[in-house]
Amino acid sequence: MTDEGFVFSEKPLAIASGEGMALTGENGTDYLDFGASYACTPLGHSPPDVVEAIREQAGDLLYVQGSYPVAVRTALRERLAEAAPGDLSKVWLCNSGTEANEAALKFARSATGREKVVATKRAFHGRTLGALSLTWKDAYRDPFGPLPGAVEFVPYGDDDALAGAVDDDTAAVFLEPIQGEGGVHCAGDSYLQTAREQTAEAGAALVLDEIQTGLGRTGTLWACEAAGVVPDIITTAKGLASGLPLGATLCADWVAEDAGNHGSTFAGNPLVAAAADATLAGLLAQNVPENAADVGSYLQSELRAAVDAHDLPVRDVRGQGLMVGIEVKRGAMGVLRDLALNERILALPAGRSVVRLLPPLVAETQHADTVVEALVEVLT
Repeated sequence: MTDEGFVFSEKPLAIASGEGMALTGENGTDYLDFGASYACTPLGHSPPDVVEAIREQAGDLLYVQGSYPVAVRTALRERLAEAAPGDLSKVWLCNSGTEANEAALKFARSATGREKVVATKRAFHGRTLGALSLTWKDAYRDPFGPLPGAVEFVPYGDDDALAGAVDDDTAAVFLEPIQGEGGVHCAGDSYLQTAREQTAEAGAALVLDEIQTGLGRTGTLWACEAAGVVPDIITTAKGLASGLPLGATLCADWVAEDAGNHGSTFAGNPLVAAAADATLAGLLAQNVPENAADVGSYLQSELRAAVDAHDLPVRDVRGQGLMVGIEVKRGAMGVLRDLALNERILALPAGRSVVRLLPPLVAETQHADTVVEALVEVLT
């Protein structure tokens, strides 16, 4: 079995290169990438400034253990702390989103001295045992049980159920501001505000998993900003280093002060840190969150108009910014296959019936038009 066989079914599209919004196959075919490999290329493929930062750093230093100060690693931590909402100025670097959530779980338990965690139905927080205990779907969990920890799952978006689950034994509440793998479901401002109020009252940590929603994807740098909510911990990864392996856990002071002993050999690798620092600089300098808000709004509006005009077999179009879910009345995988093979557009599933669009955040309205036209062709 290949490495891909453990998680991904190998697609009949061998990719050779990428630039901007496009991926090019080994046979020379160009594909418009509206999946960004699960939101991992926010500035598009091989952005020049990021490529140059990697080249320069590779000539200076590939790796040194994290106890030695390295300028590029320090610069990334400082830039992340400045970009974080509220007072989340303490930064832990790691190698993936799963590791970022593992760290958040450990930090919250250590800081509160408690064990219980509240998570949501349809949630996805990762595949290692700790993060998997927060992930709801049985297909992910059952082969590896029993899983560690006391985790209580509540319906996503239900304020009363969430409030009823948080008590004096709760160490943390883990939430995605928008559920990605769960079908692109938006929590809503009141839900996040309820989570903030209940955790603050109980002395528990509010952990927002912004691995897929963060870094400008939903129209603000962090999705929680739209709700006016500052959590105690944010986790991020995916596009943080333009697809190179990097995650980060951003913590409030009270969590960091008693976070416990935690470490990782490759955390903050200088080469990856250089890519991340250049990526984050580009996201901020190019007003990428604003572009995601504008193009995302246009895309959703055009999709809804097309559904009505062509009576397409679509139950719902939902999302925020450039994180869009299209719930179709037939299997999503067939739609994705036809988009790729017939229309040369790459997208993603979110469960059996949702086509998920997570394009690079530099997408333009012309790209949105191309995708809408292709979906009309496929769905009719």
